[in-house]
Amino acid sequence: MALKIQFSTYNLECGTDEAGRGCLAGPVTAAAVILPLTFKNKLLNDSKQLSEKNRNILKPIIEHQSVSFGVQHIFESEIDTINILNASIKAMHGAISTLNPIPEYIIVDGNRFKPYHTIPHETIIKGDSKYLSIAAASILAKTYRDKFMETIHEEFPMYNWKQNKGYPTKQHREAIKEFGVTKYHRKSFRLLPEE
Repeated sequence: MALKIQFSTYNLECGTDEAGRGCLAGPVTAAAVILPLTFKNKLLNDSKQLSEKNRNILKPIIEHQSVSFGVQHIFESEIDTINILNASIKAMHGAISTLNPIPEYIIVDGNRFKPYHTIPHETIIKGDSKYLSIAAASILAKTYRDKFMETIHEEFPMYNWKQNKGYPTKQHREAIKEFGVTKYHRKSFRLLPEE
């Protein structure tokens, strides 16, 4: 099914999405994207449906062809303080706040959001597989977060974040068991299954 360019009747509609919500380590990262109404790209889809190679092909296309885009990381200590849902929404708000021009309407992937100033919004379940701007935001959120995880992998290679990106893989949990937790781990998450 082809993704739609618009949900609302506003010209400046931004889509927003986050990546890394279910991870044990690293930030939650959100992106917000306003696409021109003429935007077309056959490859663009929900980031979860795309290979890493295709996400990396699309990233510069989205950045160059969007009207505006923004990306925001919220790090572990803040996630632990305000919880992952609030951190995800805060990251989305942060990404939206960098957009220029200011969007007239916001469409959000998922079902939870807090109003951003007075801009009307709509939450859309599986929005990243329905609307181009949310799909574009999902790609930027994922590629920026992956890049960050690859960078901190160099500091703590034993967790293999380059590969697992901080998600709770068996190997990641084995490494936590063996080496303990790092400053990048989310202390409020259950990092190891109860024995």
